Amino acid sequence: MTPTPPAPSSAGRAVGVVNRIRTRLPEMSGAMVKIAEFLLEHPHAPLDASIGDLAKQTGTSPATITRFCRQIGYQGYAPFRVSIATEVGRVSARDSWKIDIGRAFGPDDSPAEVLSTLMNAHTRSLQETAAMMDLELLKRIAEKIATSSHVDIYGVGGSAMLAEEMHARLYRIGINSHHWSEVHVGLTSAAIQDENCVAIGISNTGRTEETIQMLRQARLSGALTVALSNNPSSPLAEAADLRIITSVHEHFLQPDDLSAKHVQLLVLDLLYLLVAQHDFQRSTANLAASAQAVAAHRRPHRGPARNRTPEPALSGPHDQS
Repeated sequence: MTPTPPAPSSAGRAVGVVNRIRTRLPEMSGAMVKIAEFLLEHPHAPLDASIGDLAKQTGTSPATITRFCRQIGYQGYAPFRVSIATEVGRVSARDSWKIDIGRAFGPDDSPAEVLSTLMNAHTRSLQETAAMMDLELLKRIAEKIATSSHVDIYGVGGSAMLAEEMHARLYRIGINSHHWSEVHVGLTSAAIQDENCVAIGISNTGRTEETIQMLRQARLSGALTVALSNNPSSPLAEAADLRIITSVHEHFLQPDDLSAKHVQLLVLDLLYLLVAQHDFQRSTANLAASAQAVAAHRRPHRGPARNRTPEPALSGPHDQS
C-alpha cells in the first residue's frame, strides 16, 4: 500500500480543490464522505497516487473515486490531478502573500488589506473557472444560440443583472433573446419554447426555486437548456440538458459571494464572443448599426486642450474689447 503522505503546509495546499470539496461535502454521503475527509487532510495525495492507490487509502474503489471527481466538477481522475498540481504550483509561487486567500475579513482590516483579500479571492476564482472550462461544450452551446429562433435567460436576485446583461449583448448582435426574473412571465415564455430555442438558467447556488421552475418548463417545451451554477449536483444542474460549472471561494463573502458574479460574467463574456464569432459579419454589422443609432446621444470626444480651437466666450456686449 502506498504510504499516506504528510499533510502539506498551508502555503502549498491545493486551495481551490479543497474549497470545492468543502462546498460539496454537505451533499455527500457514504464512501464520498470518506474520500472527501481524506483529501481535506491530505490534499496532495493524488499527486503521487494512482486512482487505485487512492481507492486503497480511502477504503473505496476506483469507480467511486471517479464519481467523486465528477461530483466536485472534474471530468475524471486525470483532470483532478492536473488541477491539484496546477494549484500547488500557483500557491507556492505566491508564498510571499501576506493575506491568506480564504481568510475572513476582520473589523480592523485596513482598506489595503480588504482590497488585497478581494483581489486574491476574485483572481483565484477566475483562474479556477478558466482551468475547468469545457471549451468544446461552450462552443456547442454558442453554435446553438447563434442558430436558434429564440433565447430565454432566467435569473433571480443578483443573477438577474447577469441575465439582463447577457440578453443585451446577444440582442445587439442580432440574437432574438429575452431575460426573465419574474417567475410568472418567465414560465409563460418558457412554455412557448420549442426545439429551435435555447434557455439559460443562472444561479450561483443552483437552488433558486424560480429559476429551476423556469428552466424546467423550457426543457419540457423542447428547448435546449443550460445551467450556469457553482454546484454541479444542484437541482438547477439536474434540470438542465447541459451544465456550465464555475468555481468560487465562499469563505468570507457568503451568502452572496461577489466572486460568483465575476466568474459567471467571465463565462457569459466568453459565450457571447463565441456566438458573435459564429456569424462574424452579421455580428459586426449589427454592432455598427446600433452604435450609429445612439451616436447622436453621446458627447463627441475631445482631445487635449492645446489641440482644440477655443470656444467663443459667453460674454455680454459690454465685455467685448
